[in-house]
Amino acid sequence: MYRVKEAFYTLQGEGAQAGRAAVFCRFSKCNLWTGRERDRARAVCTFCDTDFVGTDGQNGGQFATAAELATHVAALWPSAAGRPYVVCTGGEPLLQLDEPLVEAFHARGFEVGVETNGTLPAPAGIDWLCVSPKADAAVVITACDELKLVYPQVLAMPERFTHIEARHYFLSPMASPAEPETGQDEVRHSNTRRATDYCLAHPRWRLTLQMHKLIGID
Repeated sequence: MYRVKEAFYTLQGEGAQAGRAAVFCRFSKCNLWTGRERDRARAVCTFCDTDFVGTDGQNGGQFATAAELATHVAALWPSAAGRPYVVCTGGEPLLQLDEPLVEAFHARGFEVGVETNGTLPAPAGIDWLCVSPKADAAVVITACDELKLVYPQVLAMPERFTHIEARHYFLSPMASPAEPETGQDEVRHSNTRRATDYCLAHPRWRLTLQMHKLIGID
């Protein structure tokens, strides 16, 4: 059984795939936070701004088989032109994404991308693996296509992840979901400056911004 909060067609907003059309398949549940505000202070990851609780989002639901979910996602791709791309995200997608589902996506022509916190091993066959470590959670994935670090995190500064081999290294400025909107703007601006300064001093790292929020899409 696969539990999906929502699935929708959009543009990838961050990192090396920014601007690319994709179907986002957001799985329910995470191993670093329940997703409920009452538990935020006790969570490993306290800054998450994503709703991944339940299956009641756009095109969300429960799917009994990998083939059923892959067919559901394929119906959201608008045309047969080009290779379709699905981004499996969450929550934490590796709580549910398995090799049969990867194979089912491939059978429908999809390239499969995954955005994970890196605390769980990834199934075989993933085409693009993005690891985004959170706080002091132990990361078990040591090789990926893209390392995307929300910055700054006191317990997850870039120096901690020099052992991870990646094709791309990105810093994404942190915003605070706990602040009112005006406060968020101030926090985001300050952290963007800090991330920029870090990238200038450590050119292995590149700055990535949340383009989808800047242009007002999901």
